[in-house]
Amino acid sequence: MRSGLAALGLALVVASCAVPPSQLPQSQTPTSTDEATARNRARVHTELAAGYYELRSMAVALDEVNQALSADPGYAPAYNVAGLIYTELKEDRLARENFQRALRIDPLDPDANNNYGRFLCDRKQEAEAIKYFLTALRNPLYQAPERSYVNAGVCSRRRGDTAAAEDFFVKALKVRSTQPQALYQLADIAYQRGEYSQAKKYLVRLEQLSSPSPETLWLALRIERKLGDRNAEASYGQQLRRQFPDSKETRALVAGVYE
Repeated sequence: MRSGLAALGLALVVASCAVPPSQLPQSQTPTSTDEATARNRARVHTELAAGYYELRSMAVALDEVNQALSADPGYAPAYNVAGLIYTELKEDRLARENFQRALRIDPLDPDANNNYGRFLCDRKQEAEAIKYFLTALRNPLYQAPERSYVNAGVCSRRRGDTAAAEDFFVKALKVRSTQPQALYQLADIAYQRGEYSQAKKYLVRLEQLSSPSPETLWLALRIERKLGDRNAEASYGQQLRRQFPDSKETRALVAGVYE
């Protein structure tokens, strides 16, 4: 959930060329050939905006989303993508406005509900955020419900509700048994409870799916330390030092601070 901010100059330039959602007119479902063509243009530009967002090209992404909204000011997915872009640029007011506009147009859109929920959770509005995750999950057409289960779990842990968090992560794995964040979170919860063998089982599954990160290596090292396997502990320590020498986890290892 880390996000970087582009140079301040970029943020100011792209923000100044955007059309605030409050100034855009409402539009109804297309009923004519011209309106259908406009909706298709909006869809294409929104898909391009999402692609540039994934590439971290925020100026181009915002230009595409503005073109989408110029073509069809009532196209909800464009506001959702705009919300993501403004979130990355740390323009919270504009991000909030765009997410809310997307949900006014389509209150059941699972992607907009999920993304706005993440936005709120990252700003310590956990209880409100979980409501949006649950709304996303109620949509039977949602193609990636495991994402909202994981987000609801992370948000629940932040507010100290470990039982609810664990339930959300387990549900995420029922939808997609290879969901990496759910596996990591369940391993971490088991470790915190002192259930080290169970924690290791989750982490072994995760190791089979993805390349190691500082977080997973550090958790694995501490699990093996608790289980008394000094060879495995040393192996994870070597990987952590070699692959992530500047990480906070490596600094903790060098300092001997394991908790």
